[in-house]
Amino acid sequence: MRLLGPTPQNSWRVTRTEVDLRRPVPPSRPVTIAAEPQRLTLDLSRTVLLVVDMQNDFCHPDGWLATRAGLDVSGAPALISVIAELLPEVRAAGVPVVWLTWASRPDRMNLAPGVLHAYDIDATGTGIGEPAPGSGRPALQEGAWGTQIVTGLVPDAADIHVAKHRMSGFFDTPLDSILRNLRTDTVLFAGVNADQCVMATLTDAACLGYDAVLLEDAVGTTSPEYCMQATLYNVRRCYGFTATAAGLVTALRSGRRP
Repeated sequence: MRLLGPTPQNSWRVTRTEVDLRRPVPPSRPVTIAAEPQRLTLDLSRTVLLVVDMQNDFCHPDGWLATRAGLDVSGAPALISVIAELLPEVRAAGVPVVWLTWASRPDRMNLAPGVLHAYDIDATGTGIGEPAPGSGRPALQEGAWGTQIVTGLVPDAADIHVAKHRMSGFFDTPLDSILRNLRTDTVLFAGVNADQCVMATLTDAACLGYDAVLLEDAVGTTSPEYCMQATLYNVRRCYGFTATAAGLVTALRSGRRP
C-alpha cells in the first residue's frame, strides 16, 4: 500500500483494489507548562507554532511601521531573540512552524476600502502597495522587501509559509486547511502585533475549535501598554491560555535530557 495525502498525518493507504481510510495515529508526546488561567499539558504531536508578521515592514527600523506610520519598533530585537531561541527547540520536538506574513496583491484586488483605510487613515498615500519615498518599496506587497522575514529569524526548509491580507490569518487564506492537514489541535502564537493581527488570528482559531495558546514573551505590539494588557486578559478569559516561550523551552529541554 502507498500513502495518499498532503501530509503523513492525513493520508489514506491505497492499492489498486483497496483504500484504507484510517489515518496514522502518532504517539502522544505530552509536555506540561505553566500557563494562565491554569497549568497546561499539550500534545506536541498535535501542536503547531504560528509566527505572525515577523517581517521587515512591521519589525525593521526601515520598514513601513517605523518610517511611514511613525511607530516605535525598538522592541523588535528583544522579541526576535525570544523567537529565535524558541524555533530550534520546537523543531527538535517535531512541532511544525508556520510563518504567517502580510503580503497583498500588487493590484490590491484582494483588499476592501476599509482595509486600505486602516493603513492610510489620513489619506496621504502611505498605505498598502504605495511606494515609499526614497526607496520606492511598496508597503506590504507580495514579493517586496517588506514581506520578507526580518533579519535574525531564519525559516527552515521544512517550515510552512502562508500569506494573508487581513488582520486575521484565516480569512481568505489556506491556513485552516494546512492546520487540519497537519492534524493540529493546539496552536502556539508568536509575533506582532499582539493586539491586532495576532489577536485577530487567535480569535478565529479559537472560534474554529483550535486550542489557542499565546506565548506572551514571544509577542509584541507598537500599541499602548493597555492594549497588551487587554489582549492578555481577553485571551485568558475568552479564547484560550497564555504561557511563555521561556517556560516552553525549559520544558522541551527537560524532556530531552537522558
